[in-house]
Amino acid sequence: MFRHLKKAALGVAALAAATAFASSAQADSYPDKAITLVVPYGAGGASDLAGRALAETARNYTDGQPIVVVNKTGNGGMNGARFVTESDPDGYTLLLSRVGMALYPAVYTDSPVGWDDYTFLGILEATPMILAVNAESDIKTVDDLIAKIKESNGGTTYAASGPTAIDGFSVQALLSDAGLDPLSASTLVPYKGGGALAAALLGNHVDFLAISAGSLMPHIQAGKMRALMVYAPKRMADLPDVPTAKELGYATAAQVGGWSGLYAPKGLPENVVAKWKDILGKVATNEQWLDLAAKRGSISVIGDEDPSAFVKSQYDLYHGLAKKFGYIQ
Repeated sequence: MFRHLKKAALGVAALAAATAFASSAQADSYPDKAITLVVPYGAGGASDLAGRALAETARNYTDGQPIVVVNKTGNGGMNGARFVTESDPDGYTLLLSRVGMALYPAVYTDSPVGWDDYTFLGILEATPMILAVNAESDIKTVDDLIAKIKESNGGTTYAASGPTAIDGFSVQALLSDAGLDPLSASTLVPYKGGGALAAALLGNHVDFLAISAGSLMPHIQAGKMRALMVYAPKRMADLPDVPTAKELGYATAAQVGGWSGLYAPKGLPENVVAKWKDILGKVATNEQWLDLAAKRGSISVIGDEDPSAFVKSQYDLYHGLAKKFGYIQ
């Protein structure tokens, strides 16, 4: 009996060793097929533009394998995020993460995905937000906007993905800094995706918005929108005359900003992690990547941040704001 058990145990050990060897060999050959990059928001927005820029650039370093961008939208980005966390940790399904991957769990205790349910591969870019109005608007400055909001008694409208999305917090933080009720001083009109948000302002369906620079810069440069303020540490090179939230004394709003990262499912093999560290290191100095980032109004930060520590700090920030604004107790 013991001889049979010993043989069985040896067989299991041999199978485990063979499996481990096969997994290691597979990781060593990574990638040997197409990689799917999930963008958890709609086409045309900042996350979509960032994802496609990364795919276009990084494919130069993936041993000839393509990177296919797939938009999986819904539930504040959590549908796409959950899809990736539930995928095999083999490096063939990755997530173009945004601030929402930290923000959503910070606000919703029943979030289907935690802020740390990933393998963090890197932070890609910082994406300034821009407070803007239609170029036909009589609002010329942030002071003008605040005055109109106060006079309207809740009658002004702004476009955002939702009250607890980054573009909702961008406006609410400003209202709070101005001594107004962040939830009732102005009326939020929801739209999905950066493209739809921008279209709402272009069509004069809302009075203002504060969303990612990538979704607004083409319209600002075309003279169809007017930038009032940027949510960034310093003024944007393409908008040298537009002040920052910090310059104007809006301390809470000054902490709000967008970013992109690259995540994978938990348990990603170290060989694959090392491969992406190498790929991202090359992307960081790639002129095409830098040029596309500049055109989106973004700042490449590959290699500048420890991704895990950075994402934790973002989670803490928005968890604090959610408490301050009364979304959670």
